[in-house]
Amino acid sequence: MKQYETVIGLEVHVELATKTKIFCGCSTAFGAPPNAHACPVCTGMPGSLPVLNKKAVEYAAAVGLAAECEISSFSRFDRKNYFYPDNPQNYQISQLYEPLCRNGRVEIETESGRKYVGIHEIHLEEDAGKLVHDEWEDISLVDYNRSGVPLIEIVSEPDMRSASEAIAYLEKLRMIIQYLGASDCRLQEGSMRADVNISVRETGSPQLGTRTEMKNLNSFRAITRAAAHETQRQISLLESGAAVIQETRRWDDAKGCSYAMRSKEDAKDYRYFPEPDLVPVVISTQWLEQIRAAQPELRDERMRRYKKQYGLPDYDAAIVTSSRQMADLFEEASAICGKPKKVANWLMGETMRLLKESGKEPDEWKLDAGKLAKLVNLADSGDLSNTAAKEVFEELFYHGTDPQQYAEEKGMRAVSDEETLRSVIGEVIRSNPKSVQDYRSGKEKVMGFLVGQTMKAMKGRANPGMVNQLLKELLQQ
Repeated sequence: MKQYETVIGLEVHVELATKTKIFCGCSTAFGAPPNAHACPVCTGMPGSLPVLNKKAVEYAAAVGLAAECEISSFSRFDRKNYFYPDNPQNYQISQLYEPLCRNGRVEIETESGRKYVGIHEIHLEEDAGKLVHDEWEDISLVDYNRSGVPLIEIVSEPDMRSASEAIAYLEKLRMIIQYLGASDCRLQEGSMRADVNISVRETGSPQLGTRTEMKNLNSFRAITRAAAHETQRQISLLESGAAVIQETRRWDDAKGCSYAMRSKEDAKDYRYFPEPDLVPVVISTQWLEQIRAAQPELRDERMRRYKKQYGLPDYDAAIVTSSRQMADLFEEASAICGKPKKVANWLMGETMRLLKESGKEPDEWKLDAGKLAKLVNLADSGDLSNTAAKEVFEELFYHGTDPQQYAEEKGMRAVSDEETLRSVIGEVIRSNPKSVQDYRSGKEKVMGFLVGQTMKAMKGRANPGMVNQLLKELLQQ
């Protein structure tokens, strides 16, 4: 059997985080009742005219800068003509001939090391509506809330050679865009979607094979499975002597297979022509410099700084920078309490656990830097036991509760009264003479048992630091 190589290129659609749509004043908020956010412009009524959202242009340019693209000083919109029920105008306003951003690249980590994935272009366009299929009534309904939501389409070069590289590229794009605040990139809500272009060729061949396109995949799992399935399907066709047909295919994640939708269109099939109702977009040097000056510190830069400034290991730095919200919280809490490693430990442990259990995104938590710093100090000083501190942290995560106030109301503060602790420890020593003798004979591991007995007697509310200190003192007498 011949050896084959997979070639993958991605067209990534990202909904921008503007408050209003790209060509009208309708809200872009997710989850509204069907057709609540619609007007004559975004429903394609005759005589309505689009007006470009300036913030959408700035977000698109910011993503382009972060992806090392050339930002065009002059770009314009075109009409992409096609008929589909969720496309109310029977055309989509997009950018074909003169897109906003060109010739960029994104660095990714692969199994064989770092590599760059080229970006052919990033262009602005409007999203279509959403079809809702009611199988019971055997009808399809259209929700135009999404129609006109601003999108950027990020078109890569065919530089990826496996599904894992495609996922690494998507994760890097997602991280960049989230750090910029240009989109929340929530795949489950459709604010980030990918069309996957796949072809195969004999290993070493300079010629690209015939590609197919898998439309609107909105999870990393679906992309991985679809890429593997399509690669094998094309190899099987070639091995049997059949030809791969250039077409658009639909991936069914539940069945684990794909099926043909239509032959793959070329630009001529859409009858593109310049959008007559919108003037060209002209980005002056001054405007571009303002956008550049507003760029935040991105993840790669923060990771390098955290390792140098705070002495964090690679793993810690990677976790605390896994979202902009996490990184901001880490910096602010560390500045307040002065204990960056301990702040990082709470973020890597309990925070990641609760995010996974709750299914929440970092921008949905109730964590506050000042309250987190307060909890770190309470736990570090021994005022809260480890178990109590975890319980308090859950309250902080879900409800934003003040740690000190909650601990006091629930009677969770550790007992630090020396007289009380001496009395309890004295009783533990008298009740465990053999363990005491073992300790005095050099078996220092027995100390853990005696500490445990003390904590048990205090119902977990003793200050562990003071317990250790007083135990050693009393055992040496």
